[in-house]
Amino acid sequence: MGLVFLKRLKGLVLPLVLLMVWEIASRQGRAYALTFIPIEKIGRSLIETILSGELLTNLLASLGTASTGLLIGGTVGLGLGSLMGLYPRVDKIIGPVFHSFRQVPLLGWIPLIGLWFGNGCLAKTLVVCLASFYPMVLNSYAGIRNVENNHLEVGRVLGASRWQTYRYILIPGALPFIFIGIYHALAFSWISTVGSELLFTAGPGLGGMMQTAQMAAKMDIVIICVASIGVVGLLMNVSLAKLSGHLLRWRSTR
Repeated sequence: MGLVFLKRLKGLVLPLVLLMVWEIASRQGRAYALTFIPIEKIGRSLIETILSGELLTNLLASLGTASTGLLIGGTVGLGLGSLMGLYPRVDKIIGPVFHSFRQVPLLGWIPLIGLWFGNGCLAKTLVVCLASFYPMVLNSYAGIRNVENNHLEVGRVLGASRWQTYRYILIPGALPFIFIGIYHALAFSWISTVGSELLFTAGPGLGGMMQTAQMAAKMDIVIICVASIGVVGLLMNVSLAKLSGHLLRWRSTR
């Protein structure tokens, strides 16, 4: 028990060292203090933003944008990837267009999205939808195509319909690939949420809060926003890892 506890503490060594280096740098003079804000000041600002509700309001706004974009883009991506994997004709028709569009960097769509949809929540959500859409298409397509043929043969022998084959054979068989797609889509959706908030400043969000603080030279608020983005992203990945481990626990018994 003690050894396990010590092993877990090893992960705290580097963060503690970085905090010490940061604090030492903040004490090297006024010029350094403007760049490396003292940890005590960051802590006070963190308490103030929590008590005022500013941090929570912007955090919830960012989570709402990320969740909406992930749900819409991921669902559409799963459906399109499944269709392309199931039906070669659909793959031949849609595949070239999809692969051409996905070569355009996400930032390359920003001017067009801004012109078509303005500077508000719809534009930000659309950016997040695109960010989560591409990895879900690619991984669901790969998952469907990699389901073992003998499983499909068993379904045919048992007289399974197309829907039953999809639900009970193809989707379970493709789940490892699908979860890889969800991992990527989750990361890209969170990153693109913050990025879209920096580019489309209308409305609340951590990106907008960070940009406002940067323009006002409030480095402590900027650091709080960056730390919040990192912590929330880590918590989302840990939660997804536990969920995928639970749903895919059958793989260890194969």
